[in-house]
Amino acid sequence: MVLLRAYRDTDARATLDVFLAAIRTTAAADYSPEQIAAWSDVDDLDSWHAAREASNTRVAEIDERVVGFTDVAPDGYIDMLFVHPGVVRRGVASALLAWADATARESGATELTTFASVTARRFFSARGFATDEERYPEVRGVRLTNYRMSLPLGAADAATH
Repeated sequence: MVLLRAYRDTDARATLDVFLAAIRTTAAADYSPEQIAAWSDVDDLDSWHAAREASNTRVAEIDERVVGFTDVAPDGYIDMLFVHPGVVRRGVASALLAWADATARESGATELTTFASVTARRFFSARGFATDEERYPEVRGVRLTNYRMSLPLGAADAATH
């Protein structure tokens, strides 16, 4: 059973660990070792915590263990949605996306948007998101590939299916 709750001060290490595991394990199938190293080069826990605290982060737990997290801005932008590789395909990402959808609607947003990785693109596409643009951002001097994706919130609750 997945429990969603607000981010707490004590969640910084656990959410960073989920982020790193998702990149180093799940995304490793779609990105080179150099890209994975650049993307996962995060070691400042205080900055990580400040960013999570400032971004309306929601945490997913299974058996009182943090297994995923997401955020959503009032305009519907999802900056991060990460799930630990040990719980992939157990409904964690879908529950987090459903929370982001409901929260964005409550804020008056008209669409959800994100910059999805190659790995995450499949998840978002399966939930009705359209790929608007292929992008090539640089992270620590290394070029990655991601996609601007969007889902109109008037869509028939595609994010919750």
